[in-house]
Amino acid sequence: QVQRALRALTIPLERLQVMKNHMMQAMQKGLSRSTHSQAPVQMLPTYICSTPDGTEKGDFLVVELCQSQVRTLMVTLLGDGNLSPQMMYKTFDMPEEIMKGSGEALFDFIAQCVSQFLADTSSSQERLPLGFVFPFSCRQIQLDKAELISWSKDFSCSDVEGKDVGQLLQSAINKQELSHVELVAVMNDTVGTMMTCSTEGRPCEVALVMDKGSNCCFMAEAHLVEIAKETSGRMCVNTEWGCFGDNGNLNDIVTPYDECVDNESSSPGEKRFEKMVGSLYLGEIVRHVLITLAAEKVLFKGSNVAILKEKGVVKTQQVLEIINHEEGLAVTKRTLEALGLPQNERDCSRVQQICLAVVSRAASLYAAGLAAVLTYMCQTREMDQLLVNVGVDGELYHGHTRFEEILQSVTKLLAPECVATFLPSTDGSGRGAAMVAAVALRLEAQRREVNEVLAPLRLSLADLEQVQALMRQEMELGLGQETNANASVRMLPTFVCSTPDGTEQGEFLALDLGGTNFRVLVVRVTEEGIRMASEIYVIPTAIMQGTGEALFDHILDCIIDFQTKQDLMNHVLPLGFTFSFPCKQVGLDKALLLTWTKGFSATDCVGQDVVQLLREAAQRKHQTGLNVVALVNDTVGTMMSCGYDDPKCEIGLIVGTGTNACYMEEMRNVGTVEGDEGRMCINMEWGAFGDNGCLDHIFTSFDKLVDDQTINPGKQRFEKLISGMYLGEIVRHILLAMADRQLLFHGKPGPKLYCKDIFKTKFLSTIELNGLALRQIRAILQDLDLDVSYEDSVLLREVCEAVSLRAAQLCAAGLAAVVEKMRESRGLDQLTTTVGVDGTLYKLHPTFSENVQKTLQDLAPKCSVTFMPSEDGSGKGAALVAAVACR
Repeated sequence: QVQRALRALTIPLERLQVMKNHMMQAMQKGLSRSTHSQAPVQMLPTYICSTPDGTEKGDFLVVELCQSQVRTLMVTLLGDGNLSPQMMYKTFDMPEEIMKGSGEALFDFIAQCVSQFLADTSSSQERLPLGFVFPFSCRQIQLDKAELISWSKDFSCSDVEGKDVGQLLQSAINKQELSHVELVAVMNDTVGTMMTCSTEGRPCEVALVMDKGSNCCFMAEAHLVEIAKETSGRMCVNTEWGCFGDNGNLNDIVTPYDECVDNESSSPGEKRFEKMVGSLYLGEIVRHVLITLAAEKVLFKGSNVAILKEKGVVKTQQVLEIINHEEGLAVTKRTLEALGLPQNERDCSRVQQICLAVVSRAASLYAAGLAAVLTYMCQTREMDQLLVNVGVDGELYHGHTRFEEILQSVTKLLAPECVATFLPSTDGSGRGAAMVAAVALRLEAQRREVNEVLAPLRLSLADLEQVQALMRQEMELGLGQETNANASVRMLPTFVCSTPDGTEQGEFLALDLGGTNFRVLVVRVTEEGIRMASEIYVIPTAIMQGTGEALFDHILDCIIDFQTKQDLMNHVLPLGFTFSFPCKQVGLDKALLLTWTKGFSATDCVGQDVVQLLREAAQRKHQTGLNVVALVNDTVGTMMSCGYDDPKCEIGLIVGTGTNACYMEEMRNVGTVEGDEGRMCINMEWGAFGDNGCLDHIFTSFDKLVDDQTINPGKQRFEKLISGMYLGEIVRHILLAMADRQLLFHGKPGPKLYCKDIFKTKFLSTIELNGLALRQIRAILQDLDLDVSYEDSVLLREVCEAVSLRAAQLCAAGLAAVVEKMRESRGLDQLTTTVGVDGTLYKLHPTFSENVQKTLQDLAPKCSVTFMPSEDGSGKGAALVAAVACR
């Protein structure tokens, strides 16, 4: 019978592994918005998003509600790494009638304790921050607001459940006329333990309380805590795992002794896990085993065991002393003697075995729960191995080496990929509460400074409406014959007067020249759709920077090579030429090069007709079959490419390394070209918007630094706020400014961050990916020799988001000016149109396109705009310009 009882209390490792997996599933359910309400563990967010960093300073008041006491503390932090905090304590006994009376009486009593404590202490601070340890199940709304879910531990005060306990305490304190005492944080004892142990010079990210109740908390990836508002960094989650098993998950390991304890409790069927591991219950489990074995005549033969029927006669503290190696037998004899039970050696030995089995089972169950938390942290951080500090508190752990040994060894077996260092809490959760309050104040001060740095980048709707109005004004100047020369937005006519209507057919050549690589294409337009073949050719640096004649001869050689490979030498095909350099278009097939960019400097080309230079090269090569019918830039090519699939596409947008836009304008509004009938595509060259100073009010100090270091200071200023070539540089300068203010990298940014263009715009796209683990962000930064904390990673993401959001909003403000002008010019109440869009920033950044579309909707509510990403870019568009021209 004894062996049967011991076996029932022994859980095999395989079953503990199953329990660990069930716990992990329950945790995931608790964190998910859709399944939280049905989850076996509640996984309550605490809104604690940072552990101490050692710089915290000042006096912090703490009030801690204990089992039958109120404990008050004054903790003074010296900013010395929190190695030697000064602490004053005072404990007040709480009358039992307060624990079961009205909520108002409870909080008034706590406030009176605070008032008495402060009368005996002196703090010169005008504002005294208060941390409140409230060890009951609460729904945290923010750091200083927590609604009580349910009382436990013999408390049953009326009118508190569902109320904000932080507000109740603050109101009671205000009644005591303690106006300088300000509640900044409410937490439970588990969170307090984690923060206490974080003061030992190393951060602690898990806490385990093994006391009358049982609980665990840990730092989770914030984006996984769906029921909270925070989405970046980490947040401490209070698991409230005592309820694990209430759904039947533990039924196969629940013994008849556990059933008896549960039935005698004040909440049968609830907190099943806690009732198997909490010190409030271990003595009771032992008592029921003894009752059963006495009834089976295995223990205490012939003795009156009626005393064992009394609840509470076997104390958990006695059980813990009984399993002690050296004094256990003597303690067992004394305990049985006090109960009037025989103390023969065999009975004492069996009682000892039973106590050890009950405590070992509790330690193993704790280990399974902890292993679930550690493995979950390791997996969600995408780590091969997790090194973590675990803060521990509670009467089961302190001073009981057997319990500690079992907990640590079983945890290691169940989570071998995790290396946990256990840090016993020395000052309970009170010191931790002071830490929470101190960290909250540090983060509040840091937040003020961060907002100060980023405020100039954060544009209001009014700011964007002003940019929209300025763009509209510059567009009008650019279209006017007399005002064009002085406009910052050039509004260049393209002589493209129609978008595809779907009837175009035939074979067309296209040439797409925009950098060191260029493409030659043949585009076949049929009723079934478009088929293309293309080849990429390289322009050597020597040719880019040689003579114009050599450059265009090289281009023509590549065209001949392509035609030969495609068996097109005997065909005279119309050719559309995408030429992505600033040009003054004089006709559809005539454009004067204004300036070279992108590393080109071929001589005798600026001011010349680019199409004519290509035709002259054909004459030199005796190539009579070249028929150039249209020259366009990449923005127009993008509009035409998308226009083939969507006839409503009348706007082209490029947001990549640079940025530009084009759109179909009413001919009567184009003062720089003769004729009033129909429409013409206008190449805005909007990158230069603001070169006349009209955007100076939104240019920040960071933008000025970037502009000053470019090859064209004062030029293309709108482009420098928006496009991929510059966003990484803007971020780099902000990071340096924040490091200078000690907000990042402990004030030491490292030499690499001072290098121009070291911070790539593609980093923004990676860093802003929703759900990207902070470890991956840190990996990016380590390549730049930046050693970052996860708080640094969170702040870095915020900086990137501020810069990319502003870029998207400014792009949308420019587009809003375009669509509103089109709507008004056409006399429409509502405009429906499509924007053909290309560019790596628009296509690859995780939120840029969404932010452009949302802002455009806000700025131009009378326009219904669809965005259509261009699949084949400007080469296909150039062929379609040729196709439309031929039609």
